[in-house]
Amino acid sequence: MAEPIVYNVTDDLVDRLIALAPGSKTYEARHQREKVAAATQGSYDALFDPALPGLSLAERLLVALYATRITPSPVLAAHYRARLTDAGATPADIAVAESGKPADASTPRLAAILEYTRKLIEKPVEGDEAALKTLPAAGVSTPAVVTLSQLIAFLSYQVRLVAGLEAMKALEGQPSRAAGNPPAPFPPNTAATAPGAVIKAHGFTNESLEWKAWLDVVNVETATPEQVAVLEESHPKAKVSDYYLFLVHQPEILRQRSTAFNAIMYAPGGLSRAERELGATVVSRVNGCVYCASVHAQRFEQLAKRNDVIALVFEDPATAGTTARELAIGKFSIQITDAPATVNADSIQALQDVGLNEGEVLDLLHSDAIFAWANRLMLNLGEPVFPQA
Repeated sequence: MAEPIVYNVTDDLVDRLIALAPGSKTYEARHQREKVAAATQGSYDALFDPALPGLSLAERLLVALYATRITPSPVLAAHYRARLTDAGATPADIAVAESGKPADASTPRLAAILEYTRKLIEKPVEGDEAALKTLPAAGVSTPAVVTLSQLIAFLSYQVRLVAGLEAMKALEGQPSRAAGNPPAPFPPNTAATAPGAVIKAHGFTNESLEWKAWLDVVNVETATPEQVAVLEESHPKAKVSDYYLFLVHQPEILRQRSTAFNAIMYAPGGLSRAERELGATVVSRVNGCVYCASVHAQRFEQLAKRNDVIALVFEDPATAGTTARELAIGKFSIQITDAPATVNADSIQALQDVGLNEGEVLDLLHSDAIFAWANRLMLNLGEPVFPQA
């Protein structure tokens, strides 16, 4: 069993990269959610553990440099570029990740890895079964496929987390803005549906769906003690879920990811759980993840006792909202999903203008960022199974 990862708050990568220091509003807000910060760092440590088999550390860092270059995130790309110098990657491979195309890679294996990375970063819905199966064909084992998919999905989360925190920090340095006039009341909602009613629009639904993996899952009967322990920690139904049974090929990576997810979506206080679910549903709608959208649409309805805004999200997330606050949550969720590099102090101010405080902004940022991670796993490792007609 792997040694447990211990979190050292004084050596937190995200804090270091964007110079967050104790005493600043953004630092203090972030570390009110210490479990999330610890699991974010733990995920980074697990994914870049030199001893992790299947993909060399150099391959993983090349993926990280390429992913953060094309997203883009200059601060993260610079970090991964610096790490590659000591990891044994050739100058030619570094040049491909830094400025070239996957087809320029030195080997068919690296070309397949980088092309898969490109699809998942730029348009995750294109990472279909055919895209996934290019990896085994290039000599990437199933556990290494899990590592690669988790790595790309984590980088998608990390980029958005850093972009949002940078924007929160930038707002700290601006003069406080006087409160404006309260938003005008919204007209009566014409998309209201009765709670419990089935909603279907543009291929999305709030019906209960199943999910099946495209590659071999772990058999619980022959799983290692560590794999069983991580399944039991992750979710009550993990032992019968293809999703968890596939990801547990790499148990420590799944442990850190599950810890982050649970701390983000279920922690008490801060942004209401219903609004976190709303952000998750918007992100899933934008990324084209039918399965995630269905699950989190249902959770929103369970918490909010209504589904009117879900019907609006499925129809057009850009205009979805029954209040100014919901509309602002949706707009931010779209921006951080589609164009994280454009998120700035004004993006955060727009949330504060409709009543979100720093802690609530952070909770929304976390919810949106973790679904950049979750959507990519669900879209790229398997497919939803719809109920029988």
